[in-house]
Amino acid sequence: MNPFEMLKNLGNVKEQVQKVQEQLEALTATGSSGGNMVCITINGRFEIVDVKLDPICVDNRDVPMLQDLIRAAHHAAMTEIQEKIKSELGPMVSGLNIPGMGV
Repeated sequence: MNPFEMLKNLGNVKEQVQKVQEQLEALTATGSSGGNMVCITINGRFEIVDVKLDPICVDNRDVPMLQDLIRAAHHAAMTEIQEKIKSELGPMVSGLNIPGMGV
């Protein structure tokens, strides 16, 4: 293959990766637990962007329960964002090997 053609294709791949990264940052999903007592929102880059706690679940006598609720909400958000990425960006990310995606 012509090296100049490879460089041209590399530019296109770089553009596509940049576009996917922007879309992943804009994509969000929220997971909740305990009847919405804990809500965690993450973006497509798997970064937590928001945490909401109902004051009723903040009881210093039962910290383990709050920890469990946070883990459950985070797991729910991760599952939802993975599904959104697969459905909305599936064809674009199929060759990018995003950890945990199986795309």
